[in-house]
Parts: sequence; C-alpha cells; structure tokens
Amino acid sequence: MHDQETPEALVEWLAAMLLIREFEEQAERASLRGKVPGGVHPAIGQEAVAVGAMRALGPDDIVTGGHRPHHHALARGVDPARLMAELFGRETGLGHGIAGSMHLSDFSRGYYGSNGIVGASLGLAMGAALGASMRGTGQVAVGFVGDGAANTGRTWEFVNMAVIWNLPLIAICENNLYAVETFIDNVMGGKSMVRRAEGFGIPAFEVDGQDIHEVNRAVATARERALAGDGPTFLEMRTYRYHGHETGDKGVYRTADEVDRWRTERDPIARLASSLQASGDLSEQGLTELQEQAVARVADALAFADESPWPSASTAPHPTDREGSAR
Repeated sequence: MHDQETPEALVEWLAAMLLIREFEEQAERASLRGKVPGGVHPAIGQEAVAVGAMRALGPDDIVTGGHRPHHHALARGVDPARLMAELFGRETGLGHGIAGSMHLSDFSRGYYGSNGIVGASLGLAMGAALGASMRGTGQVAVGFVGDGAANTGRTWEFVNMAVIWNLPLIAICENNLYAVETFIDNVMGGKSMVRRAEGFGIPAFEVDGQDIHEVNRAVATARERALAGDGPTFLEMRTYRYHGHETGDKGVYRTADEVDRWRTERDPIARLASSLQASGDLSEQGLTELQEQAVARVADALAFADESPWPSASTAPHPTDREGSAR
C-alpha cells in the first residue's frame, strides 16, 4: 500500500468521488430543466482521475482544467454550493454568476481556472509552472486536457516549452475515447499519444484512469520528479464518460453495450468501494452513509443556488478590480 493510501484516506477518496458523481448527475438534470444557462459537460465516470490526481498534490500546487472541469474543481476542494450557484448564473457563484460552467476558478484552492478553448488549459498550467520556476516557490502545476487536445497544435507547443525550460509541469490528458463524437483511434496518427509526447523529449506514461490507486501513484511520481528539478511529465489517463459530451447529447456514436461494459466492469467508484469492503475497512452501512452524505450536500448546493440572487451590474467585478477578478 502506498504511503498515502491509508484506510481513512481511501474512504475520503471514495466520499469525494461520490460527491462528484452526485453533483454531476444533479447538475445535468438541472440543466435539462433549464436551470443552467448553456448546459454542462459532465464527467460522470471520470471521478478517479480528478480525485486520484488531486490527492497527490500539495496545497500550494496549481491546477487548471478544460471545458469539462467540475470534477477537478470539486476534487480540489471547491465549495459545491458556490460551484452550483455559478452554473445557475447566480451572484453567489465562484465567478459571481458571469463565468459559467467552463470558466471556473478558486485561487484560494490553487485552482487557477478552467478554459473553454481546447488545449488552452495546458498553456495556463505551463505559464504557472514557469512562474513557479522563476520565483523558486516549490510549486508544481497540473494542466488537464481532453483527448481532443492531443490533436491540437497548441497542446504540443506547451509541452515543448515545458521540456526546453525544464518546468515543474504535469500534463494530464483525460482520454475518454471520444472528442465530442469522434473516436480517438480514427483520428490519432500513430495511434499513441504517449509515443507522440515522447517525441518531444518528455517522459510519458499511459495510466488506467479508472483505478484511483494507479492515478494517484502516477501523479505523485510525476510531482516528485518535478520538485527534484527533473522537469515535466505527460500522463495519458484512459477513462470514460458515461453520459454525452454535453447536455442533450444522446451519444448515438457509440453503443449502449459499450457504455454498459465500462459502467459494470470498470466503474472507479464501484472498484474502490468493493476493495474497501473486501478489506473490512468499509461496511455496507458505512457506504450507505457516504452516499447519503453526498446526496445531502448536493441537495444543499441546489437549494443554495436556486435561492441565490441574480448578478447585477453593481456586483460584477471590474477588469481593474484585482481582488474581484481573483475570486
């Protein structure tokens, strides 16, 4: 067992994944009811990538995400009530209701923001890693992108800069196999993003993104390399999203059998829960309590968001208001 993987820690990891799963399911339902302007990009099924990675980081490390960011933010400790309020477009949200689902940030948690431009989040992380390197702060920056970004030029420009400047960057690609509706193997020249990354001189590894233990160890090792001055690491997390690319996507580009197979055979929550129960570290009643706690927290978040006021011009942060723009 890894040093971080005490029974108490693993139960907390499971609780965090359950919270993310419940949040995403309820947020998508709220979106279908018209509560979330613009819809959401759910990461249901990808919880282990977010939680496993975040639990390998230090409190001062920096995280950025792409257009599917809720699981990253929640795993980093962002308040689910303020996150839900942001999705609802309310003044109490992370961005005062004007940032929306794809542009979240909470600097107090080291969450420097998500971004709707494919691959751009890695650029934000690369810049943060450069700043940390120049200031000698001992921070590591982690940038999450999706598999679609692996076919975007800017992604590899950021990797290249991190390599030549030997930056403390961890580039994580959440490969859920589909860039919107396009199957990755149909558009990936050479068939391997790990080999593609290695061509830039960066250590690159494929990780089972449905195994929270493997995710955590891979990110912990990459962080140790970065802090030792050995530069960046590229991690391809093989994962899967159970729902569509975004609200309203019926997922006709893949079979129901494929989705069911991932749900029943490789679900990250079920895998960790079964392991904890088999080891005697979590009872059936304990699991039920964790599930109920997640449901209650998300219900509170929904109520908070629904009851919060709409933003007004007087509360919108001005571009020159440094305090407001960082909230």
